[in-house]
Amino acid sequence: MTNFFVAASVSLLLQQPPASAPPTFDYQSAPVDVKVDAASVSVQQLTYAQLDGSRNAATLVTPAAAGTTPRPAILFLHWYEPPRPTSNRTEFLAEAVELAASGVVSLLVDTPWTAEQWFAKRDAAKDYDFTVQMTRDVRHALDALLAQPSLDKTRIAIVGHDFGAMWGALATAADPRVTHFVYMAGTRAFTDWYLFTPKKEGAERDAFIAKLAPLDPIAHLAKISPRPVLLQFGTKDVFVKSDAAAAMGEAVSGPKTVKTYEFEHELTYQARRDRIAWLKEQFKIK
Repeated sequence: MTNFFVAASVSLLLQQPPASAPPTFDYQSAPVDVKVDAASVSVQQLTYAQLDGSRNAATLVTPAAAGTTPRPAILFLHWYEPPRPTSNRTEFLAEAVELAASGVVSLLVDTPWTAEQWFAKRDAAKDYDFTVQMTRDVRHALDALLAQPSLDKTRIAIVGHDFGAMWGALATAADPRVTHFVYMAGTRAFTDWYLFTPKKEGAERDAFIAKLAPLDPIAHLAKISPRPVLLQFGTKDVFVKSDAAAAMGEAVSGPKTVKTYEFEHELTYQARRDRIAWLKEQFKIK
């Protein structure tokens, strides 16, 4: 019974509206490493106000031409794999540009794990509070996306990889504005990775796992139904074992597509092609 009330309290925490005021934007110029046809796609670098008053960097990718038909939209949440050059919001830039040519609006946001030393330098004593707050921050990033004009509110997706997938699962479960979700190579529980460092043993470890259990992504994947979910995993992923991937696929009770690739945590170019194809099919675009 205690576990029930803890889980219910966590759900209420995550479902609290992130903010009442609309986000404000500062537009900036920055180089883009992906080839962009300026006649069909617009790429803008910007910052938006976060819940704590700081400003977060993001990339807004839109069709260049102003349209009258409401457009689908995607919030992209990147992975954490330093020192890879894609361990930041640029991870999804190429596919956002490709999707913009089909009429999709995308927002690619920086996260705390954009910083290379984030994991080692984080305050592990605040892992629970940080996990809850980060879910609110993801929902506020969704506010920033939905503040864009001419969006089709029946076609709003979150796409996340690694930690981005895990927080995406919590945000999607808590926020009915999200209509589609892509979960790329996240694991079952935040503690699977938080316990890499600092190490905890015995009763301290058990208490830590129990405290964060209501925030386990696998529990929140089960709450996303009936919204469609695409799950993508690598069979050679040392961070997400095959049994964990299978369990997460089984946890999704609603419409789902599960794809595996003979590759590691990064996933493959084919995974990108499958992801784009799935999104286009769900959004009913070419």
